[in-house]
Order: sequence, then structure tokens, then C-alpha cells
Amino acid sequence: MSRLASNSFVAAGPEAPCFGLDATPATGADEVKTGTTIMAVEFDGGVVVGADSRTSTGGYVANRVSNKITPVTEHIYCCRSGSAADTQAISDYVRYYMDMYENTSGEEPEVKVAAHLFRSLCYNNKDNLMAGIICAGWDKRNGGSVYSIPIGGAVVKQPFTIGGSGSGFIYGYCDANYRANMTRDECAQFVKNAISLAMSRDGSSGGVIRIAVIDKDGVHREVVYGNQLPQFHDSY
Repeated sequence: MSRLASNSFVAAGPEAPCFGLDATPATGADEVKTGTTIMAVEFDGGVVVGADSRTSTGGYVANRVSNKITPVTEHIYCCRSGSAADTQAISDYVRYYMDMYENTSGEEPEVKVAAHLFRSLCYNNKDNLMAGIICAGWDKRNGGSVYSIPIGGAVVKQPFTIGGSGSGFIYGYCDANYRANMTRDECAQFVKNAISLAMSRDGSSGGVIRIAVIDKDGVHREVVYGNQLPQFHDSY
């Protein structure tokens, strides 16, 4: 899977697995990274998640159309930023444990269960990982939920959250334009506008915008191509 997966582990009780201490830290200059802009917003009945599609290796764009929105269950998705290898490995572990949870309990896990497992993995391996995660989705008990798991392994429930290298360019826009109780379409447009602004300013964000709307009926995906991106002051 990744360099971390070579170390076997045993989960003890409710604790999340901790990768071996001899795992190589994610500090290579040429490491493949999802220098990125990721985002998630709650609405009444679900969530909208979005991400750009640029993956870089140093100053080289390794993939222009990568998919940083990864399924964990049918109704829970994560957005990945940081090391591509680390975040892919973590999402694989969480998907595995959520499958076990569903098979043993007979019901789908709540979003907060997946979010706290992400938190445990990131915290227990914080010296070896570079992974910023947004976990969002829908469950029958809480509806739409958004959780931010920044690098280091905290977990914060928020009505909306942004992450990745492009997020620093759009905090002001998001704070000024977010409104509580936005509709599904308003949330989707809010995500498109914010990520488009970040892509125009952040050299590590680019490509297309991928959107996923998650509600009780499942997930609806959308791709916004370069010639369809929202335009602002630079339109001509």
C-alpha cells in the first residue's frame, strides 16, 4: 500500500492502530504531495465536498486530474491534503475498519465514528505522517456532518471547513460569504467559487474542481472543467 503499510500492527481495544516507530518520516523533497484546496459545507440534509485536482512532486505537476475525494462508506467521504501516499494509506485503513463496523453492527457508521478514527490514526502516527483530512457525509442519526482533521491529529466539527495549501488565500472570502442554512445548490456554488479563487492564487492548486453532494440518497458527483470555472475580477 505505502511505506507505512509494511509494518504490521495489532489494534488494542478501542485504540486506533499505530504504525511502527521505524516508519520513514514523510520528509522527502521529491515526495508526491496533494498541495491542494479542499472544502466541505453542511446543508439541511447532507454535505457538499469539493477539491481541486493538482498533484505535485516538488515544483513538477505530477497529475493534473487526480481525485482527492475518497469514499470511506457509501455515505461518508474524505478530502485529502498533504502526502498522497500517507492520505491514501490512512483512507484505506479507515475504509477497512468501517467495513468491519458495518458487518458486525449491521448498520452504517455515523460520520463522527469515521472522523474520530481518522483523528486516532493521524495523532498516533503524527511523527511519521503528513496528512490533513476533511471527513464529511450523511448518517441517519445526525444528518450531514463535517469534521476537520488537520495535520497532527485533532478533530473539530464545523458547519464548513477548508484545508490544503490554497485555503490560506480564501479564509476571508469564506468567512464573508458563508451563511447558515444555505440550500444544496447554494452550498455547491459556494464551494465552486471558493476553490476557483484558491486555484487562481495558489501554485499548488489547479486543474479541475471535483464536487460531491452526499445525502440520504447517496452521492452525486460533478466535475467543473477549466473553461467552466467561476470568474471574478480577472474575467475578460
